[in-house]
Amino acid sequence: MSIPGNGFEQAVARVRAEVAALHGELVRYGLVAWTAGNVSGRIPGTGYFVIKPSGVGYADLSPESLILCDPDGGPVAGSQDAGLSPSSDTAAHAYVYRNMPGTGGVVHTHSPYATAWAARGETIPCVLTAMADEFGGEIPVGPFAIIGDDSIGRGIVSTLQGHRSRAVLMRNHGPFTIGRDARDAVKAAVMLEDVARTVHFARQLGEPLPIEPAHIDALFERYQNVYGQQPAATPSSSGVH
Repeated sequence: MSIPGNGFEQAVARVRAEVAALHGELVRYGLVAWTAGNVSGRIPGTGYFVIKPSGVGYADLSPESLILCDPDGGPVAGSQDAGLSPSSDTAAHAYVYRNMPGTGGVVHTHSPYATAWAARGETIPCVLTAMADEFGGEIPVGPFAIIGDDSIGRGIVSTLQGHRSRAVLMRNHGPFTIGRDARDAVKAAVMLEDVARTVHFARQLGEPLPIEPAHIDALFERYQNVYGQQPAATPSSSGVH
């Protein structure tokens, strides 16, 4: 498979640096143990992506050690990472990128609270405004899937297509999150673990109270479109000359 031209190498270098740094966020937020878990990032405008090498510790990761893969998940021959094997979840990530064109990043962790919900095969109900804001409803459960081929990817896509959630709990395995880029997918993984923990604590006190669907819709709409800093208006768009 031929490699795209016109700035492709520069884009790869930028995504390598971003994805390498984001693996540190998984450690900082306590989402991973030893070498479990991975982040990948799509090279914008292509089906290519970079992903963590298999079995390499987070402290040993560098932009150059990440694996550049083609749209089928195969390592690109002759790239900087030649000689390293990609994550065992690479086929799953590749399937997501091929079948969800708007996805620019995929994250997998074994974060303890979200994984505990996955072990029970139980959705996390939307009982917090933070869940409505970030995920637009409950966190769904995906099917059990064997590791190593694209079965996990098929489960992620079939569960999340048509769903507002950027997170899925793969049954008996753990959470996968997606985003418009790798940073957005890591944010979803961090927020997922936070709400999984809080709802778990709430259930120790009794049954959490659900949020009405109309309120969930309103919260999601506000957070996705109003919350945070808006892009500065350009002189032409603001009417200032």
